Amino acid sequence: MSRSQGQDSFILNSMGWLRSKLPSYWVGCIPLSALIFVVWSFSAQAQGFDPPETLEELRVVLDSIFLLVASILVIFMNAGFGMLETGFCRQKNAVNILSKNLIVFAIATIVYWAIGFAFMYGNSDNGFIGLAGFFFDGVNGEPYGLDPYPEAVPPAIEFLFQVAFAATAATIVSGAVAERIKFDAFLIFSVLLVGISYPITGYWTWGEGWLDGLGFADFAGSTIVHSVGGWAALTGAIILGPRQGKYSSDGRVNAIPGHNMSIATLGCLILWIGWFGFNPGSELAATANVPFIALTTNLAAAAGGVMATATAWIKDGKPDLSMIINGILAGLVGITAGCDTVTIPGAVLIGAIAGTLVVFSVAFIDQVLHIDDPVGATSVHLVCGIWGTLAVGIFGTGDENIVTQIIGILAIGAFTVVASGIFWFVLKATIGIRVHAEDEIKGLDITEHGMEAYSGFVKEADVLSGGFASSVSSEISSGTEG
Repeated sequence: MSRSQGQDSFILNSMGWLRSKLPSYWVGCIPLSALIFVVWSFSAQAQGFDPPETLEELRVVLDSIFLLVASILVIFMNAGFGMLETGFCRQKNAVNILSKNLIVFAIATIVYWAIGFAFMYGNSDNGFIGLAGFFFDGVNGEPYGLDPYPEAVPPAIEFLFQVAFAATAATIVSGAVAERIKFDAFLIFSVLLVGISYPITGYWTWGEGWLDGLGFADFAGSTIVHSVGGWAALTGAIILGPRQGKYSSDGRVNAIPGHNMSIATLGCLILWIGWFGFNPGSELAATANVPFIALTTNLAAAAGGVMATATAWIKDGKPDLSMIINGILAGLVGITAGCDTVTIPGAVLIGAIAGTLVVFSVAFIDQVLHIDDPVGATSVHLVCGIWGTLAVGIFGTGDENIVTQIIGILAIGAFTVVASGIFWFVLKATIGIRVHAEDEIKGLDITEHGMEAYSGFVKEADVLSGGFASSVSSEISSGTEG
């Protein structure tokens, strides 16, 4: 036997001994750990960073990988929003909705890189807005008050995680204004929301601004992300007006059902999974508290779904799938603010109340206020976001104060409504925010994009021509471009 053959035999025997002594899943982790270490070493060297040499530096690497995975999960939520909104709306607008949900993340990334991250986290003594670090370079964290690598995770991963949150706020708006908004108007509004409004209120809280100084608590963004998106969505839906045929002149509310509940359900499940990046990732480190945050998140979602199902069943006589979906999302939004501090029973109760609230909120906004929100975004993100933020002051086990929570909700809500109102009215007065009534009837896929989502398939609108079209013909005269 040659020397090299002897060495090979020794290595194989050693590997066999190792497999016999360790559980199979530990053996499987060895190549994965080696791969992570090698990839990190190369990427760190590419950025001018040295590979970890101490346990403290290894901890930073693991925290960075954890935040990377969490960021990917949050980014993947864009697919969930796209599927959910498309399924809840009509097939003639599917391309338009998918286009909005896809491009909005790209736009949010560029705008947040250029100005949003600086407004939200840039060093400033004014307590209102950040004023340093525009056009983030990915390496230098000093303008944002971040500790340098290797004492803390690289600034690049901080930005990636935060931009995923910023995009979520803009995506929430898309659902409430669906099926009648101009594509270009929505894109411009998204730039203004992500670049100006969202970062300013974010600075008040997560950027160590004046609300943070008061002790306002919102761990993962029930108000900072979801209510901000909800307020902007509500403002847009009011200014834009309802879809053609939604409300009759005699006050009757006409249901406009979604075309594909299968993909809406898939969207809900994607969002549920993505929330395990949204909430646990907000710990910003791979700590022992992460599993607890994941557990409270899941329990609240489950309780929200169960209670929404039961409430809709009792209220309307049948279990409504759309309410099951919105109940799960309501529970997720509700727990987001306090998932790190509430007790397990508290998480279940928060989710259950959110699931109940969303059923009555959807009906109230639609049937009483006559505000057309095709996907229930205002009820899920605004109403349940407010509830979740208040719940921190009720169920939180830290120093949270209900009065401070109310101040934060009102301040952020007022600013967002004013800013969004200005954005919407300026757009309405210039380029217009609403498509022509005729284009709305034809569908935004053809009129705005020149294509169909289901080309070649027989459409319900074709089979039942004269049904919905005739019901809205009397409404066309009231439709305007802006």
